[in-house]
Amino acid sequence: MKGNTGSSVAADPRAAGREAADKAKRGLADIKAAFVYSSAAYNQGALLRGIAEGLPGVPVIGNTSFTGVITPEGFITGKNGFVGVMALGGNDVTVGVAGKPKSCDARATGREVAREALKKARRSSAPDYFYMAASPGEEEFYLKGITDVIGRVPCFGGSAADNFIAGEWKLFAEQQVFANGVAVAFFYADKPITNMYTGAYRETGDVGIITKVRDNRTLAEIDGVPALMKYAEWAEVDPETLKGTKLLAHTITSPLGIKDRLGDLIAIRHPMSGNNDYSMTIGANVAERTAVIRMQGTTEELIVSASKTLDTLKTRMRAAPAAFHLVHCGGRRAGIGGRIEEVVMGVRKAAGGVPFIMEFTFGEYGFVDDGNNTTGGLMLSYTGFAQ
Repeated sequence: MKGNTGSSVAADPRAAGREAADKAKRGLADIKAAFVYSSAAYNQGALLRGIAEGLPGVPVIGNTSFTGVITPEGFITGKNGFVGVMALGGNDVTVGVAGKPKSCDARATGREVAREALKKARRSSAPDYFYMAASPGEEEFYLKGITDVIGRVPCFGGSAADNFIAGEWKLFAEQQVFANGVAVAFFYADKPITNMYTGAYRETGDVGIITKVRDNRTLAEIDGVPALMKYAEWAEVDPETLKGTKLLAHTITSPLGIKDRLGDLIAIRHPMSGNNDYSMTIGANVAERTAVIRMQGTTEELIVSASKTLDTLKTRMRAAPAAFHLVHCGGRRAGIGGRIEEVVMGVRKAAGGVPFIMEFTFGEYGFVDDGNNTTGGLMLSYTGFAQ
């Protein structure tokens, strides 16, 4: 397998798509698929038409990204828009891409998309790996539907994002553009694909049992105490200072975490808002009678983890890398703020000349060892494709 990237900040979306696609295809033959991450400001249909002109017949998949993307060219952003494209090719890989807007329910939609991806790949067996992009809100149920069809297959990917959590995000699957749904790429590869999934936060001693949840993502009580009040007690702050989106900003460096059954992974749960009844809206599902841990990480640690995680991924790969697909949480990106160039320099050095693309998402997916595929927030999901 081989990969290459291209980008553009052209104001005209069609021209931007063509420019990025033309760059991404250089040096590649037999291109099988392309990841596309763009600004929510663009007309996405025009953008995809431009990409199709540069990559005719190549299925594309992706979504809008928070504030920009990172490629070997640097942090790509612009007041009129931006786009990054990674093309993958080679005669040692088959890719089936499919996507659709949510229909009756998320799990059923996941099943429909998985069946369509099998058809596109012209396969009846489960893929070696799959990529998923979804709208924020029901990622766990899309994953369940896909698993209903192909079983437990390792997953990587992230949720569509915009710049202001305003619901302006979009998903792409071939020439389709939609806001609420799911898209997948099924990979059948002769060479290994490796994922590194982590929050890279430290545990604190603040641990409690979730005693009340509403509608999967409203954490109402911890240890029988209103969740916002319990968190404020742990953080030693006034709960009134955490109401609304103030909680989202505060918890970038001190979110919540949930361990998997073996303790190999702590899936990060990002509190999104503090509610008037002192409950917390969470960016991923939580369950009653499970433990939740307050996590901790400095801005410096957020920056360093972006490259350190790539270094760790490289040590886990069984063959030389051809390309890296890097999913980085948009919340972490917001916490890093104006120091994003430090991330660029660190990741570029860690990549060591291997093509890569980094998107900024509102949810991240991956797995660790024998665990199930998991969704989280404020996480990193880094994937390496072997040569």
